[in-house]
Amino acid sequence: MSERPTEPKPDGRPRDWLDLGGAGRPAAPEEPSSKGAPPEGRFAGVSRAAARFGARLGPAARSGVSRVRAGAARLADHPAARRAATATAAAWRPVAARARLVPWLRVTGAAAALAAGFVLAYSVYALATLPVNGGLTVEPTASALVVRAADGQAFATRGVIKGAKLAPKEVPPVLAKAIVAIEDRRFYEHHGVDLRGLLRAAFRNAAAGGTREGGSTLTQQLVRMSYLSQDRTLKRKVQEAVLSLWLESQLPKDEILTRYLNAAYFGAGVYGADAASQRYFGKPAKDLSLSEAAMLAGLVRAPSQLAPHRNLDGARGRAAQVLDAMVETGAVTKAEADAAKRAPATVRVPTETPVGTNYFVDNVADSVRTLIGAGPADATVRTTLDLTLQNIAESVLARRLDQDGERRKVSQGALVAMAPDGAILAMVGGRDYADSQFNRVTQAKRQPGSLFKLFVYLTALREGYRPDSTMMDRPTQVGEWEPENYGGRYRGAVTLRTAFAHSINTVAVQLAEAVGMPAVIETARGLGVTSDLPNLPSLALGSAETTLLEMTRAYAAVAAGAEIIEPYSVRQILARDQALYTRPQTAPPPARDQQARTAMLDLLSAVVREGTGKNARVSVPAGGKTGTTQDSRDAWFIGFAGDLVVGVWLGNDDNSPMAGVTGGDMPAQIWHDFVAQALAARAKAAKSEAGKGDAARPETARQGPGPSPLPQTASIAEPEADPRTRDPAGRAVLRGSPAVVDTGTLDFDGRTVRLAGVDGLSGRNARELGRYLRRRDVACAPAGEGGAYRCSLDGQDLSELILFNGGGRTSADATPDLLAAEEQARSNRIGIWRR
Repeated sequence: MSERPTEPKPDGRPRDWLDLGGAGRPAAPEEPSSKGAPPEGRFAGVSRAAARFGARLGPAARSGVSRVRAGAARLADHPAARRAATATAAAWRPVAARARLVPWLRVTGAAAALAAGFVLAYSVYALATLPVNGGLTVEPTASALVVRAADGQAFATRGVIKGAKLAPKEVPPVLAKAIVAIEDRRFYEHHGVDLRGLLRAAFRNAAAGGTREGGSTLTQQLVRMSYLSQDRTLKRKVQEAVLSLWLESQLPKDEILTRYLNAAYFGAGVYGADAASQRYFGKPAKDLSLSEAAMLAGLVRAPSQLAPHRNLDGARGRAAQVLDAMVETGAVTKAEADAAKRAPATVRVPTETPVGTNYFVDNVADSVRTLIGAGPADATVRTTLDLTLQNIAESVLARRLDQDGERRKVSQGALVAMAPDGAILAMVGGRDYADSQFNRVTQAKRQPGSLFKLFVYLTALREGYRPDSTMMDRPTQVGEWEPENYGGRYRGAVTLRTAFAHSINTVAVQLAEAVGMPAVIETARGLGVTSDLPNLPSLALGSAETTLLEMTRAYAAVAAGAEIIEPYSVRQILARDQALYTRPQTAPPPARDQQARTAMLDLLSAVVREGTGKNARVSVPAGGKTGTTQDSRDAWFIGFAGDLVVGVWLGNDDNSPMAGVTGGDMPAQIWHDFVAQALAARAKAAKSEAGKGDAARPETARQGPGPSPLPQTASIAEPEADPRTRDPAGRAVLRGSPAVVDTGTLDFDGRTVRLAGVDGLSGRNARELGRYLRRRDVACAPAGEGGAYRCSLDGQDLSELILFNGGGRTSADATPDLLAAEEQARSNRIGIWRR
């Protein structure tokens, strides 16, 4: 191709074909003006700026800057460039002139430059002030403790469950797809910050008139959970964005997703997908179904509000939204999502920790700290608690206090039941744990009154006295102190058996003076009383302060013929199937004074048989002792029957007097009600275990001999229903005003009745049902072969009535009408569904 010929220019120089008609290069440089600098001056300025910038860079970058500078110089010398610059300057002259005439253009430009500079400066500040730990403050949390009853049933959880950490290859694909679909659809496309997602969220929130959708990516959420605080500040947002970009450059996507699932909170005190799967569905995360994975994915946005153990309907509704999102993203087909909606996740989670058991759980937590210290996370403790006896204890105590408490000016009570070896089977530390967490079994120190006479008489029996030994009941004075009998009467010559059975004060004081108060204190110490016991004559009548647990363990040692009994509530502590502690299977040491112990049992039996404890009589041999302090400020009864040792205390926290309540009054009645029902329940459970055979018994029943029955006891037989009262089918019908064990279990004078179709609740629900049934006639007839009963009250089916009012949940044997009653309560949000 031939070259294009050049034409002469007006100044005599040849014209280049690239020349667009701009002015020629002047012979000498001109001073810059406001109307535009000469073209070579403009490019020379670029060259000089590049030189200054290069001076700040390292040697490796300086050579590149030099090349830029040289290129700028060549451009400055090129004729076409000169003409282009001249034309550009000419074009901008009208704009500059207009800018001088319109000042706001200059102000706007300056403001924009200032804003850009501020953003850059603030970003640098946010990064420069990022602490080493990102500003995250990790609060120390107690190790998670799953509490199981004696039969292995989990009934309480304390602390924060963290669960096992998943590896990327262990994350179930269905859960990964669900999380990505509902939380961050472009997770595999962005690099930590999704600008498109931010704009979409802003648009939708503006359209909705409020915050409806967040624009944070999964990476940003992980950064916030792992490194930063939850403060809603601009500084935290900037730090979050930069750290997200950095994290994406360091880790693959699958690792980021796995870390997110391990750190996320899913409600109910659980962190991590595996812990949530175990908590809600009783299975590891790898076994999650589509509906279960959708439910977990839906929880991370509002875990406390949607936690399925409290809001199952809300959790299922959110899971349906997750399934729709998975269909939109192609993670599942519509048919698969519809199938999952038709079979929503079923939550296998224990009900909320029964309120009354919290006193026992507090005691367990203290024991665990003593045995293993802080311990690892997710430890499981197998305890001694018998849930059936616990429910009976709560119901009996609440029923008596509700019935007579206000009239008799009694506001508080406590009960503890122990096995002969010291295992705590039931513990009620107060009337309502929600109102007061003070445990009146272990923490309240009150005067035991005549309960303390146990130590006086046992010391005397060790010294050679016998139950038939005679003492004089007469006015007695020790120094300036003159003890009196209850009622102010004296009987003259009485045996020790009679004096103890009728709690004669003067005889107890004379015995204490005869054997010496130091010896009495030594006896009390030997039986486990650790409270302060001053060496005063009034100590013989229980003037010192002790706890209910101390006194009950002392009576248990006497009843079992043991030297001393150590109360305990923990049998074993496990962490990931590794035993951290196992209680040795050893029996308490036998007492060295068996003859005195046998005589003491004679005296204790006389109290129930003919003395102040007659209200405690049950259908088996029993023994015990009443205790009442001055002005009826404290009233006690502690006794034994069958394989139980039970202590009861009544009083007021402010130590105000009760209205004539004595140990043989309300405490003995509560003791009787509890023991009668408890022995029947344990006899029934033993019969059921015997029917299963040794191979079918739980591990707890095969590990050792266990506690042996107390001496001088016999098994209790279940009372039969009146054969003259039968239903149309000829089956016996139970009638009467029953006690409420829980909302699914009634007690007719020692005979336990399970309501058909009802999974009962204890605590407040049981107390409310007890008040409703008080003094009302209930008729119960057997229903089928499962041992359950259908009961009626004033012509209404009691099971249906309970479920319709939200007082329980349906059990496996529920009929369609009972299922409909529960659904109605759930729809109306009443009772337990009021959430």
